[in-house]
Amino acid sequence: MDGEVEIPATWDCQRCGLPAGPDREAPPEAPRNEPYKTHLAYVKERRSEEDGAALLDEALAALRARRGS
Repeated sequence: MDGEVEIPATWDCQRCGLPAGPDREAPPEAPRNEPYKTHLAYVKERRSEEDGAALLDEALAALRARRGS
């Protein structure tokens, strides 16, 4: 052991918890936090309103056929 300690490139700030680094003038970029999305939000990203209406109509028709109405 030569007594030298290697300084990491980044670490968590003890005051705010954001990433910190050796250069105060150019700190590391803060992580990007994505807001929580519901299941419906993910479905709406993949399907258009028309697709949703068609799927709903299909499901309602199948339900009505099972019920005999």
